[in-house]
Amino acid sequence: MEKVIGYFKRTGGKRLTVMVLGNIFLGMGISIYKFAGLGNDPFSGMVMALSDVVGMPYANFLVVLNLFIFLLELLFGRNLIGAGTIVNAFGLGYFVTFFYEVWLHFFVLPGTLAAKILVMLAGTVVTGFGLSFYQTPNAGVAPFDSLSIIMTKRIPKIPYFWHRMFTDALCALVCFLAGGIVGPGTLVSAFGLGPVTNFFNVHFTRKLFAGDENVL
Repeated sequence: MEKVIGYFKRTGGKRLTVMVLGNIFLGMGISIYKFAGLGNDPFSGMVMALSDVVGMPYANFLVVLNLFIFLLELLFGRNLIGAGTIVNAFGLGYFVTFFYEVWLHFFVLPGTLAAKILVMLAGTVVTGFGLSFYQTPNAGVAPFDSLSIIMTKRIPKIPYFWHRMFTDALCALVCFLAGGIVGPGTLVSAFGLGPVTNFFNVHFTRKLFAGDENVL
């Protein structure tokens, strides 16, 4: 218990608050991608497709899958675990579900390709903002995101970029085989979220933590 209390004291309320808000915005962004109907990021798309196959609600299936991945993080990347890991693993799916139901209640699904693209681009902005808020406080790595980091440490001759590409490509393949949507949204999230997230890092989020050496 003392270690837990010490962790929260070291991390601080500001970093924890921004991290939680980041997960909320991240859930909102993923739900917007889903609403657009052009494909989600590879991992989310895979989880949505598999949850439909097994007949389990997306949020519940995500928690179960994250539990298995968390065991790997616990064994091989314990230093990556923090409050953000727990919030992402057990809360993100419910944030996505909540916002998606809100969109369905208040809006009509986009019917034209142009409308779908506009919604997808909005999802990219919101997701990038959420990622910036979630990652910058350096309060723990999500189970899935930890896989490519662990693989990089285990096989350092291969750069992180290729490990991440491998995990994303594998998720996209499983999503496709499970009958999920692999489309423009998948490509935009895979290659466009990085620059959008970095934009918010540079111009907004890091300025919130000016002088704090513990953030990313």
